Amino acid sequence: MNLSVTFILLLSFLSLYDCNDAPQGCMDKQRVMGILRQMEKFLKGQEIRFTEGLRIMKSKLTNLQNSVSKFPQADQSLSQSSCPPLVAPANGRKFGSKYLLGHEVHFTCSQGFRLVGPVTRVCQENGTWSGATASCKAPPEWSVMNDPAFSRKPRCAKVDRAQHCSCDAGFHMSGTSDNSICQDVNECEVYKADRGGPLCVHACVNVPGSYHCSCPTGYKLLADGRSCEDVDECLTQQHNCSRGSTCINTGGGFQCVSPECPPAHANASYVKTSPLQCERNPCPMESRSCPLAAKTISYHYLSLPSNLRTPATLFRMATASAPGRPGPDSLRFGIASGGDSRSLFVMQRSDRQTGELILVQPLRGPQELSVEVEMSEYAERSFQAKHLARVTLLVSPYEF
Repeated sequence: MNLSVTFILLLSFLSLYDCNDAPQGCMDKQRVMGILRQMEKFLKGQEIRFTEGLRIMKSKLTNLQNSVSKFPQADQSLSQSSCPPLVAPANGRKFGSKYLLGHEVHFTCSQGFRLVGPVTRVCQENGTWSGATASCKAPPEWSVMNDPAFSRKPRCAKVDRAQHCSCDAGFHMSGTSDNSICQDVNECEVYKADRGGPLCVHACVNVPGSYHCSCPTGYKLLADGRSCEDVDECLTQQHNCSRGSTCINTGGGFQCVSPECPPAHANASYVKTSPLQCERNPCPMESRSCPLAAKTISYHYLSLPSNLRTPATLFRMATASAPGRPGPDSLRFGIASGGDSRSLFVMQRSDRQTGELILVQPLRGPQELSVEVEMSEYAERSFQAKHLARVTLLVSPYEF
């Protein structure tokens, strides 16, 4: 039974208890008092339940307020509707005086200066400007000036009563908004300034709006458009070496060589057994000096780039025994001659049967130098034979 129904019953009861007009209809006093006490208890119960419901409601409201207070606060910057004022760059101008959300400000530079940074900056929702700070710099070496072939008129269009101009790729804007011009960008110098090295392996040629790499004579440009590779004239039969001579490919060219055997000396004479090798003739039985001369002399030509990184292994010598004959039980390697260039090399053993000629200092080309290395054979500590290799280095003027 709800509270409204209870009040209605109470009013009805009181109207029935009005005994002034009809005493015969009056209820017994004790019965009336009993009914009133029941009503009092009922009202007290309703009051307790109402108070408890109110307490529960207040508790839930407090918990809800605490939960809401823990939510992350909204970014106050989102409510910002403007950006801080911008100033014109030195040696330049600024177009646009409204700094409200979505508005644009444009920059140009005076004649003879180039714009570094964005041409246009936009006021963003977070109250900051898009892009970096614009500045005007004097044109460096990579800007081609005062050459009509390296200049273009900009493409301009009016948008919202403001004129916007742009340049083709490979050009940059120069001048004022009323008298702007697109100047060529020297990509060769830009790359060198930004990366600290050349854009092309050999030569970079700037052309209006672009560039291309070139290679020296005797080299070809690779597919990457930047690197150069030597053309092997010997392999491709692009040489004019005569019969009896050998074509040796070099960096950017070739050489025709036909080495001669050394003249006879101390009963030792030589015969050419291949275009690049001589062998000693049999020694007279009574000769003591002939067996000490080199048994074989071989000629080797190596083409190297300039400033090759060192140490670098250039050449290897090894022995080979004839079938059925035991080889030497020990070998000794060394540099036989080379003049002043001997200090550039080291001869060392790489394994029991092999020696290596190692370049220990960079060589700057173009230059040509020779060094002789020898390999001596020993059996039971007794000298058996010596082999000589004459190595000629052909150093290119280029580092590729």
